[in-house]
Amino acid sequence: MVCQKTFTLNNGNVIPAVALGTWQSGEDQDVVYKAVKAALAVGYRHIDTAMMYGNEAEVGRGIRDGLKEAGLKREDIFVTTKLATIHGRPSMVPKAFEDSLARLDIGYIDLYMMHWPIALNPASGKLIPLKPDGSRDIDEELDGKFELTWGAMEKLLDTGKVKNIGVANFSIPNLERLLKTAKVVPAVNQVELHPYLPQNKLLEYCKSKGIHCSAYSPLGSSNSTLLQNETLAKIAKAHDTSIAQTLVSWGITRGSVLPKSVNPERIKSNIETVELTEQEIQEINDISKTNTKRFVRPNWGIPVFDEDFE
Repeated sequence: MVCQKTFTLNNGNVIPAVALGTWQSGEDQDVVYKAVKAALAVGYRHIDTAMMYGNEAEVGRGIRDGLKEAGLKREDIFVTTKLATIHGRPSMVPKAFEDSLARLDIGYIDLYMMHWPIALNPASGKLIPLKPDGSRDIDEELDGKFELTWGAMEKLLDTGKVKNIGVANFSIPNLERLLKTAKVVPAVNQVELHPYLPQNKLLEYCKSKGIHCSAYSPLGSSNSTLLQNETLAKIAKAHDTSIAQTLVSWGITRGSVLPKSVNPERIKSNIETVELTEQEIQEINDISKTNTKRFVRPNWGIPVFDEDFE
């Protein structure tokens, strides 16, 4: 059945449990446009993008045309985009937000996130500026002072053009730092989550602070062996469903998920979830005891993930 589950955020707003992820959707922008339209047509009510994905304009076009074709209103869906690392200076946040809003051209943004807890040097104009030695060119003036960026994001709520603000890729140590000065507790923390990386401690911490967790790469990433996992295959067979559907079904027992696809058939199947038993959920939980892997690990040069602080 098409998943219509939602979660209530710490401010009372609601986020759909399954979103279409659009990261790495290919260089042909028409492909992501068609994917967004296909997603809205089959029941998705949450679309996730980011300035760094380079596809906000086509995602926005897909949303506008998709809403018309599906007979939906703007308020029927939830749209997320993210502040790029090169726009981490507080003074640059308002323009970065307005630029994203203009590219999307959908009236307002439901969730605006700080994409990473870092700020890269914006002088080069590149999304991922590098130093001559190949390391990431961190903005020395800020040097990871993401609290200042968050303060600028909090002010965006007063504009009425964004409903919620959140963070992505924030570990427990960085969340603790942020919460010491934050006037607004992040509504969402979007992080890599799947059976190889369940991040149980991070989920429990976020729950204790009222922060909803959203999972990117819920099916793993490129060349992931999750789709060949024997435990997942057994459970999928028991429900006459795919491993990808099983992963999404497990994921929404923990938070919202953002499976990415540009294939219309897979887009449709990914949102058709099943009810897993407690035993099946536990079996999937146990996969990380013998198989652990983080697929997304850019070399930022400063501590980002929980294990970086150990």
